[in-house]
Amino acid sequence: MSDYYDVIIAGGSVSGLLAAREVAAKGLSVIVLEEDTEIGTPEHCGGLVSLDGIQNLGIVPSNNAIQNNIKYAKICSPTKSFELNAEKQKVIVLDRRLFDKQIAFQAQKMGAEIRVRSSVLSVSKIEGTDDIYDDKCSYIIKTSEGRLSCKYFVDARGIGSLIHRNRQGILQSAQYEVYASWIIRDTIEVKFDRDKYPGFFAWIIPTGSERGKVGVAGRSINAANVLKSYMDSKGGTYSVVRKIYAPIWIMGPIEHFVSGRNIIIGDAAGQTKPTTAGGIYSSGIGGILAGKAIAISKQKDDDNLLHDYEKKWFSIFKSEFERMLIIRKLLERLDNKAIDELFSTLSEGEMRVASKMSDFDFHSTTISKMLFTPSGSKIIKTVLGNEVRRLFNS
Repeated sequence: MSDYYDVIIAGGSVSGLLAAREVAAKGLSVIVLEEDTEIGTPEHCGGLVSLDGIQNLGIVPSNNAIQNNIKYAKICSPTKSFELNAEKQKVIVLDRRLFDKQIAFQAQKMGAEIRVRSSVLSVSKIEGTDDIYDDKCSYIIKTSEGRLSCKYFVDARGIGSLIHRNRQGILQSAQYEVYASWIIRDTIEVKFDRDKYPGFFAWIIPTGSERGKVGVAGRSINAANVLKSYMDSKGGTYSVVRKIYAPIWIMGPIEHFVSGRNIIIGDAAGQTKPTTAGGIYSSGIGGILAGKAIAISKQKDDDNLLHDYEKKWFSIFKSEFERMLIIRKLLERLDNKAIDELFSTLSEGEMRVASKMSDFDFHSTTISKMLFTPSGSKIIKTVLGNEVRRLFNS
């Protein structure tokens, strides 16, 4: 015999916990199984999000969960840089350990059960069931603590669920917690360099004065060595007090989020931005929509309603993610000369306008609008020049 739950959720990050909150709020029995020893760890994410985005998830982060408020973003090419005012976007840096636990508390208050250090070893569809079930029970879940059964299984296990799909979509990254005088309290730094960080960039996310999260990602790089080189280039001394190594996904959402009563959410569904690999907001919305769809499906005894989750998520994010994928493909083709030329093309006035019309959670729209500024034709010429160089160097 196995313990039965209406819903079993594998993975206790933002999307899984928000799905549990929504399911439990409708009176369904739900358990979240987190393989790590603590909700919120290891903290793979940089923790950057807009305050508006977090509030749209139904959360008012506690003062302790907000590590910092960001006012500026310094964007660097190999030899140039410009600075954007980010105050309008109300960007904050979250302590993911405290923030995730805040959501876990919400879910638990609604009636969800949460277990840590509990791994899902296998998921077995009960023999004889179809995609549209009449049975109460659909899956047997073998865990490190024993067997469970459920009607709906939600996969929120992160990038590990994506590895078999497309290895080109996965980049290796390293992010360290660092103390250093060159970390400016209110300013994010992002550096593009095709040679050092192919396919991505290096970053500094300040969590306070002279402390922050410093990281790199890229294709076929030794992330630890590259990150050390980046920090060494800043000059002065620094101390690393924590190291995290984790893959990131940059290829956008998978084709389908729902198969029978198996529902995929968050990183496992590819709901992270192709440009930055950030996904607190987009993955969180995925968890909320999935939880609501499960509750309605159970209430009306109609599994077809599970697909409303997929339809609603794509209605919100499809266009944005498609534009980000185009931008990603373009950036991956640019050499350092083209990147420097692009930075030289953009005027300070246009940067101020871009700052005012930016939306942190939907930033591709801003980038698209910049093509229609006076510098738009120069940007296009730079891209074409880069393609000519690629042609002659191939």
